[in-house]
Amino acid sequence: MEPKFIPYSKKLLRGEELQNESIKHYHFMNNRRTVREFSTEPISIEVIDNIIMSASTAPSGANKQPWTFCVVTNAELKSQIRVAAEKEEYDSYNGRMPQEWLDDLSYLGTDWHKPFLEDAPTLIIVFKKSYDLENEIKKTNYYVTESVGLACGFLLQAIHQCGLVALTHTPSPMNFLCKLLNRPVNEKPFLLIPIGYPAENVTVPDIKRKGNDKVIVLYK
Repeated sequence: MEPKFIPYSKKLLRGEELQNESIKHYHFMNNRRTVREFSTEPISIEVIDNIIMSASTAPSGANKQPWTFCVVTNAELKSQIRVAAEKEEYDSYNGRMPQEWLDDLSYLGTDWHKPFLEDAPTLIIVFKKSYDLENEIKKTNYYVTESVGLACGFLLQAIHQCGLVALTHTPSPMNFLCKLLNRPVNEKPFLLIPIGYPAENVTVPDIKRKGNDKVIVLYK
């Protein structure tokens, strides 16, 4: 296939304007928090579509875009997902997770109960595709985990940009989602993300993020 290129342009910022924009965006993103208590107020499917399509602009290996975003608003299906997830979470909190892991989670106040899976108006389940199927022929995808991880990062940013909140939930194992959502064999669950407005008077853990001296190594 011959490569084909098209012109690209965007507004460029420099100097003080660039500095101010970087500060503004950092403070905006630093205000993002994981929320575990959701309002039941619905979110329009048009908003969800736009958020997901923003996530789908993420870079991917060979532009394969190896992801599927399943959107669940049906109350009965959300209930089934909660039951299955809580079964896996109960087993994790009662034998699967080593004590060190449980200790690390203790200050967050989490346990195997996951009411947010029913309370949140929308669940987005992200699936990764190790390969595509075209007329029953396997087509390899590349850097699948990295690509889907980037798309999930874009998704969380888009959710925050819209003034909504989310939770990255990973009940393990997550194979029950393949069955409940009737996904094809080339798709594997990656993240389960409740999305919506925060519940009234919601609280979040009093955490501190690492400073730049802990996360940046500068080579001059």
